[in-house]
Amino acid sequence: MIAAVLILSLLQSPPNTLTPAEKAAGWRILFDGRTLAGWRGLGYDTVPTAHWVVVNGAIKKIASGNVPRVADGRPLVGGDLMTVDSFADFELSLEWKVTPGANSGVKYNVSETMSLAQGGAGTQGGPTHSALGFEYQILDDDRHEDGKLPTHRSGALYDLVAPNDKKQLRPVGEWNRSRIVVRGHHGEHWLNGQKVVEFELGTAHMDSLLAASKYKTIPGFGEKRRGHVVLQDHGDEVYFRDIKVRPL
Repeated sequence: MIAAVLILSLLQSPPNTLTPAEKAAGWRILFDGRTLAGWRGLGYDTVPTAHWVVVNGAIKKIASGNVPRVADGRPLVGGDLMTVDSFADFELSLEWKVTPGANSGVKYNVSETMSLAQGGAGTQGGPTHSALGFEYQILDDDRHEDGKLPTHRSGALYDLVAPNDKKQLRPVGEWNRSRIVVRGHHGEHWLNGQKVVEFELGTAHMDSLLAASKYKTIPGFGEKRRGHVVLQDHGDEVYFRDIKVRPL
């Protein structure tokens, strides 16, 4: 038993680091645990420091407080945090935890140009500095209003595909492990070791889901592209760490 525990500890690495096996497999760290190097605000040249800070080896979303918001609760003038690099086919792994009642997400396949065009300066009149892309939903399912909708609960492909019954969400304040896999037109969401969402872009089924979603009026939203990874500013206090990616 002691030997098994020792082997397991050697296979795992502390948050924000890579094991030798991960390095050999092509993984790279997106957050070094100390700085926000490699990140900037969507539509900003630098990190919006009023929204994000590094605390105890994690990226903290600072709660926005009482600010103007759009109908779905996002701040009208937000601060989504975006990777400088973009990715096409990839596997992304990270840990996250929420505070009571919090809402956030990890967005991917994000075009900054498309996002800014749909913001306050664009024709849609949406929130500024808010990413437009597929979203791995992060939520306090029990306390937030979005928890009433299956496609808005943690692990969902937001507003499109609800997580399945394999989902095991850890309590508020505890770290959850998520994975996002994108290969060609195929996508997967994993939560705490279980695959909870699977989808195929360009299929009749996916087209029907898009047509019934909040994205239906956005040309090209459902197309595969090389895009950025984004941590969402929904105005609530949330935490992210151990963010790593490998190309596929």
